[in-house]
Amino acid sequence: NCYGGHREQLLSVYPDRKIMIVDSLGASSGYGLLTDMAADMRDEGKTIETVYDWLEENKLNLHHWFFSTDLTHYKRGGRISAASAAVGGMLNICPLMNMSYDGKLIPRKKMRGKKQVMNEIVNMMEVHAQDGINYSGKCFISNSACYDDARKVADLIEGKFSALNGRVMINSVGAVIGAHTGPGTVALFFLGDKRVD
Repeated sequence: NCYGGHREQLLSVYPDRKIMIVDSLGASSGYGLLTDMAADMRDEGKTIETVYDWLEENKLNLHHWFFSTDLTHYKRGGRISAASAAVGGMLNICPLMNMSYDGKLIPRKKMRGKKQVMNEIVNMMEVHAQDGINYSGKCFISNSACYDDARKVADLIEGKFSALNGRVMINSVGAVIGAHTGPGTVALFFLGDKRVD
């Protein structure tokens, strides 16, 4: 497969290195958070094999929840119809979506207005996070040209989850994800229960 080809190419340049591939079935700060956790395990002295096994066992526990306040790019990318985008815009619909166990983006709820969808994304963290409201892991947020919205979600999380490991890290999405979402998307990442369909 594609990953094996990259591994072999890297091994030809670095033959003395140990290279193990993990398909995160995630995106953006989702695999960023997985990488951050892997680095923490490395810093604790865990072997690469132990870290690899942990990643394979836990990658589907990494939740990706996100919403968008602008459906234009979702329409252009064929993710929603022109009619849905038009109606959604008129009714101020902000869809709440997440990533399924096989890496697909799934619309879960249609919320009316930004405040409602922000509260609901935090509620989904409480429902799905490891230990619920007592979640003590790290939390990342990505945003596409809507830092203020991301900051509001981070403030809600930091106010609700008192055991959180540090502050919520806010990142910008990269060019590829940004081209799909356009501006106005906030994505939330945390460790929780196993992702489902």
